[in-house]
Amino acid sequence: MEYTKEQISELISKHTEREHGLQDLLEIMLESMMSAERGEYLSGDRSGDKGNGYRLGHTYGQGRTLEFRIPRDRYGNFHPQILAILKDQEEECEKLAGVLYTKGLTQSQVGDVFEEIYGEHYSKASISRMLEYLRKDVGEWLCRSLDEYYPVLFIDCVFIKVHRRRSCASEAFYVMVGVKDDKTREVLGIYDRPAESATGWCEMLNEIRKRGVGKIGLIVADGLGGLDEAVAASFPGTPLQRCTTHLKRNMMNRVRHGDKAELAEDLRQVFRTGDESYTVEKAWDRWQALCGKWGKDYRSIRNMSGDPLYKNYFTYLNYHPRIQSMIYTTNWIERLQKDFRRVTRMRGAMPNEESVLLLMGKTAMDKEAYYRQLPGIDRDKTLFPD
Repeated sequence: MEYTKEQISELISKHTEREHGLQDLLEIMLESMMSAERGEYLSGDRSGDKGNGYRLGHTYGQGRTLEFRIPRDRYGNFHPQILAILKDQEEECEKLAGVLYTKGLTQSQVGDVFEEIYGEHYSKASISRMLEYLRKDVGEWLCRSLDEYYPVLFIDCVFIKVHRRRSCASEAFYVMVGVKDDKTREVLGIYDRPAESATGWCEMLNEIRKRGVGKIGLIVADGLGGLDEAVAASFPGTPLQRCTTHLKRNMMNRVRHGDKAELAEDLRQVFRTGDESYTVEKAWDRWQALCGKWGKDYRSIRNMSGDPLYKNYFTYLNYHPRIQSMIYTTNWIERLQKDFRRVTRMRGAMPNEESVLLLMGKTAMDKEAYYRQLPGIDRDKTLFPD
């Protein structure tokens, strides 16, 4: 039966009044256009080639996923031109959804933005499907191969609230930032460790070893329990520098407000940088004197003097004076941590650890400042041999 143009128009108008009618027509139109394109393709000089059924495809449109059949030929050489246009549109939608999501918007808020742009509501499920490419991209990046040698490795953590088992609590997400041979930086890994332990640290260090890291010149970290044993087991002989900034903050919290200024000056004299004559031995003597002075009034400080683990706070003095201020603290990760907090704080508590790793991973991938070289850090030939 043949229909006139007016009859076809009337049928289309009636169908659009149904629920999802317009989406159905879009799918039919796409299938028809591709089938016509295949017919024209096969009408040429295609000896032995013919139609060979269909395969399923999808794209985004009118606030939901459009599904349609893509015609195939026997030899697999036919590729509808309209698919390239749809693919570009789909990729643009996915990129836009990913950018908005990683800038701090929730999936519902991303859907609201898409409604403003395209005039149709996009459900959380639709936005979630758009973010699949981002999950795949970040997942591959977090598992990528690494360099064989990193002169310096910084390790620090940021606390994010995460829902688990019908409750919400802050969990530590540890970040490893490595300084490369070319003096640039890169994030080696991001790990969730709700309970800190030596076993957990061994797992993280062994994981980057499996990804290609064979040697580390120096590890800089805060006062993480069990890290000493983990470093000795995974990267034997690698020096460990504990973050002096974390120690200073910890000690300032042990004294009264009126004593903080004097203690801060004493700590500044102990943790000096840039002085070639200031050695580990001299620093350790000053540390003992500080603990003795303040230990008379504060028992918690007095107990710190005899612990040999505090010697790890003076490892930086074994390196070139001009780079000591670069390697005696993990503050170099502070800016990255602020970016992590920004994209997670807007959501309140995160629904699970996967969503945290997605946001933190994408933020780290886009950290353009890490592509700039660190001036002067290669002065120390122990860490940067010629």
